[in-house]
Amino acid sequence: MNSKPKITISSLDAERLETLLDSLPQGAFPGKSDLMAELDRADIVAPKEMPPTVITMNSRVRFSVESSADDFTLTLVYPKDMDGSSDRISILAPVGSALLGLSVGATIEWPKPGGGVLNVRVEEVVYQPERAGEFHR
Repeated sequence: MNSKPKITISSLDAERLETLLDSLPQGAFPGKSDLMAELDRADIVAPKEMPPTVITMNSRVRFSVESSADDFTLTLVYPKDMDGSSDRISILAPVGSALLGLSVGATIEWPKPGGGVLNVRVEEVVYQPERAGEFHR
């Protein structure tokens, strides 16, 4: 069985995500227990101590697809910030929950439309609010 990669989450993100999860109606988010488990197993650090290569909320991240030369960039956002654009992914999406706290170099399985999975590698955290000194986003 594969062990889960180490994840690091800022105390501010953890607090905001717990508030979000508590506010959701029963059954509204099937992945709620999975996201709660991720929060429970994470190393929680102060926002100012967040390593610059870790995916936090509102981070813009570049990924590569291991079986091809394809890459793509997404921003991990709260549901309220989803605007229908294809360059954002909600923390409430299964892949969004899986991204939180990962570091550059980590690889995850990404579901393909129509079935199957791709192995996707975190190549770069293009923008991270903590690294930019933006703690009240």
